[in-house]
Amino acid sequence: MIRRNLNDLLSFVTIAREGSFTRAASVLGVTQSALSQAITGLEARLEIRLLTRTTRSVAPTVAGERLLKAIGHRFDEIEAELDDLTEMRDKPAGTVRITCGEHILRAYLLPKLTPLLHEYPDIKMEFDINYGFRDIVADRFDAGVRMGDTIDKDMIAVPIGPKLRMAAAASPAYFESRPVPRSPQDLLQHRCINQRMQTAGGLYVWEFERHGQPFNVRVDGQLVFNTSPSMVDAALAGLGIAFLPEEEFAPHLQSGRLVRILEQWCEPFPGYHLYYPSRRQPSRAFTLVLNALRT
Repeated sequence: MIRRNLNDLLSFVTIAREGSFTRAASVLGVTQSALSQAITGLEARLEIRLLTRTTRSVAPTVAGERLLKAIGHRFDEIEAELDDLTEMRDKPAGTVRITCGEHILRAYLLPKLTPLLHEYPDIKMEFDINYGFRDIVADRFDAGVRMGDTIDKDMIAVPIGPKLRMAAAASPAYFESRPVPRSPQDLLQHRCINQRMQTAGGLYVWEFERHGQPFNVRVDGQLVFNTSPSMVDAALAGLGIAFLPEEEFAPHLQSGRLVRILEQWCEPFPGYHLYYPSRRQPSRAFTLVLNALRT
């Protein structure tokens, strides 16, 4: 009976976190029917509803939220302990989950981690391509990657790249019939390619700085994206001015397909950092990943 209760509770925690019977069934390697029966039985024994089901989603009730907060971390602790036991073997093993942007993954993470993955075949990596500020604790990631000046103070942050500079750029064709901006304020007269910040839901305010004095501009234009590669493509197509870390424009600036503007208004700032919770004991596999990524 105790074993069955534990299985049913694990089913509940997984469904509540995934927000879907389908995804939870995939994670647990069972059928949706089995999960449905487990939750129905658990609710019947507790005589209270734990999940609210709609045609599109599943969410915990008030009672379900209370149960999830009470027991969810216990399963995490068990899983972490089992991972630690696994790593007592001769070779480090386990899965390291990191959330990051696509450019960061290609330019920084994969090049640095490739030798490590060849050396330690039992270490597995899972990357979540996401441009929002994920809650790595709630979403059960080992770490995330962000700009150094955007990381919460309760996180440990390790630099994995040099300082960065932002760049405003557009195609030569865009400027054929338009004056080149001489100051950030001039951007208000141009078509700019906006970026929506996934977590806050608002548009990114372009941040400039000169001689230590910040100058922010809320630009406007026809296009809004939530990923940087699409913004680069739009700039190359002559659809406006984009504003991103200069390295994302680098090959196109070198080839002349893009023209950089307002360079004197873009001063260096802390680059990409790997961040992780200060209260979590890193696994051996994560420690090796961390050391491989350090600058």
